[in-house]
Amino acid sequence: MNLKRYLPILQWAPKYGHGQATSDLVAAVIVTVMLIPQSLAYALLAGLPAHVGLYASILPLVIYAVFGTSRTLSVGPVAVASLMTAAALAPLADAGTPEYIAGAVLLAVMSGLMLTLMGILKLGFLANFLSHPVISGFITASGIVIAASQLKHIFGIQASGHNLLTIGQSLIASIGDTNLATLAVGTGALLFLILARKQLKPLLMATGLAPRMADILTKTAPILAVLVTTLAAWQFQLDGQGVRLVGDVPRGLPEFTMPSLDMGLWQQLAVSALLISVVGFVESVSVGQTLAAKRRQRIDPDQELIGLGTANLGAGFSGGMPVTGGFSRSVVNFDAGAETPAAGAYAAVGIALATLFLTPAIAYLPQATLAATIIVAVSTLIDFPALARTWRYSRPDFGAMLATIFLTLVHSVEAGIIAGVALSIGLFLYRTSRPHCAVIGRVPGTEHFRNVLRHDVELCPRVTFLRVDESLYFANARFLEETVMDLVTRQPELKDLVLVCPAVNLVDASALESLEAINERLTDAGVRLHLSDVKGPVMDRLRGTELLANLGGQVYLSAYEAWQTLAGPCATPAQRPEAEHSHHGNDREPALCQSVDRHWPDIPRDSG
Repeated sequence: MNLKRYLPILQWAPKYGHGQATSDLVAAVIVTVMLIPQSLAYALLAGLPAHVGLYASILPLVIYAVFGTSRTLSVGPVAVASLMTAAALAPLADAGTPEYIAGAVLLAVMSGLMLTLMGILKLGFLANFLSHPVISGFITASGIVIAASQLKHIFGIQASGHNLLTIGQSLIASIGDTNLATLAVGTGALLFLILARKQLKPLLMATGLAPRMADILTKTAPILAVLVTTLAAWQFQLDGQGVRLVGDVPRGLPEFTMPSLDMGLWQQLAVSALLISVVGFVESVSVGQTLAAKRRQRIDPDQELIGLGTANLGAGFSGGMPVTGGFSRSVVNFDAGAETPAAGAYAAVGIALATLFLTPAIAYLPQATLAATIIVAVSTLIDFPALARTWRYSRPDFGAMLATIFLTLVHSVEAGIIAGVALSIGLFLYRTSRPHCAVIGRVPGTEHFRNVLRHDVELCPRVTFLRVDESLYFANARFLEETVMDLVTRQPELKDLVLVCPAVNLVDASALESLEAINERLTDAGVRLHLSDVKGPVMDRLRGTELLANLGGQVYLSAYEAWQTLAGPCATPAQRPEAEHSHHGNDREPALCQSVDRHWPDIPRDSG
């Protein structure tokens, strides 16, 4: 077994030098300053005590440095995973109770086990079932729900709910109980963070600071909001005026925690743990690959599963919550010059020191400040322009995206993501079950063949070349049968039909039976079936089958070879003007092509 494959630390640690250590330490200091308020905020978002977020930011970072492949990914609590954790645990126990905390620990352990097992089995490809429109829609809707859920802390009122409808109703019912002191702290922190995000970098650059350092300091602005409001709460005793503070935080390092062994609880949380795992993995790998590409590095998705899985196991066994790679922290880590995963381990040391020495000060931190931090952080997740872009490019994908957003907003995060995945898979099956096919002809004087509806090509009444632009499998096998037989019935002079297969990467057992049935029917009708442009792996599978043994025609290396043998002497120009008119509805399509393209009048043909 290649240890470097499963222990990526062995790839960079032997060459680790003083220069890298310095860069990693600088990055770690900056990330630690940013991670402390985020960890506290995301724990509260998940309905957990603040210290749980700190615990989830110590051991997981160290473990990821050993097993992770990204040099700059920063692992810890993130907004979406925190929201999903809260949604999963809400039906089981009240927020903040020992049972609730035990559920969060179990979610981290289950997520860790699932991710690690998927990595060992190299199942990283399963994340591909989450299409980009679905992920984009889910994250946008989650950002809206997260922001709405934090308004209760800004107004200092009681509210609950895990979708936009219930949260909105609860906020409206309690808005009359707004605490003015809390509102002042929350809106003040919110305005500062918004202005800092937009104006602080230009101001810092105007003082002569380098753009890179100005950008890093801008991203760490939340710590200034935390310091100022914490000092204000301590100096003016704001808790006596109704301002909710974080309160006492246990001092010291996390202790070893055993997850619950209640099998009933495991079953109840299984689906939620799987969704948290997959969504977290997709988000983490997307960030990791983007940052790695900037330095011409690469990450191994299957090993990332193990890295994230073991990090979550570390979070669970140290009393933490589910973790994954965070976008904003990772970007700051990258911009600050981190060169190896050791930067994450150094940041873990910083968080550990905070749990040892800063917890008395954290007790005076207003929850409204953390809420403002969350709202500003998740605002970057909300991407409404993506809706317009997806609508313009693909209406079916827009439908899946919109359904994901709608169900996440009005029902739950689980319903949204499950519906999005189901719709994505359903759309894929529908599209591939009705593959684009084109009758093609020879471009005069060349060996190239193109769609008769797009190009001036030569045809032969006795021979038809049908190009299939999709792999053949059970979902489209019968459709191909119908298409071929419909094509043949419209051409009484047809003697040879050539299936041109440059895009066919697979022929499964169902498709093989359909091809055999097509061959038999064509033979009975006095038409020979030929194949051309069959790829090597596909041909390897077809050798020795009944199809090739009983094939009425031959297998040609290329469409041009088949043309020379079957159609050369009878070539005639295609009626290009009619084909052009057919797209505008002014004329009928050539009879030769009606049977193929009549099924997809609204889908743009490819360039061929």
